[in-house]
Amino acid sequence: MSGNLPLAIVGGAIAAIVGAAIWAVVTLMTGYQIGFMAIGVGFLVGIAVRVAGQGGSPAFGVVGALFSLFGCMLGNFLTVIGVIADGSGMGFFEALISFNYAHTFEVMYATFSPMDLLFYGIAIYEGFKFGTMEEE
Repeated sequence: MSGNLPLAIVGGAIAAIVGAAIWAVVTLMTGYQIGFMAIGVGFLVGIAVRVAGQGGSPAFGVVGALFSLFGCMLGNFLTVIGVIADGSGMGFFEALISFNYAHTFEVMYATFSPMDLLFYGIAIYEGFKFGTMEEE
């Protein structure tokens, strides 16, 4: 099936950012990282990739899978920024701007949990599955 892969990439990127923001808000509000958020990010990204790109080939699934992983990782990162903002009395965007990005991998490693692998795997699967589904 033909389609527009560049447009699928744009759709996937936007959906990943939106999904990450929702992930972070829910995690910060509840104090828990909820596995259903990974399903939601993967679904949102996969659908966005398929609809924006008007495709359903495995290439679209790979785009969906990669952006789903990115969305989950970004969601975890934005959660860390929210915790930093809360702990330091800063606003979220102030913390986001003032964060020393040279420490990004160090912070992500320090906050990593083996359960993250499960969440990321679910999102990758969902992003691939929904990115490759053919429209009836």
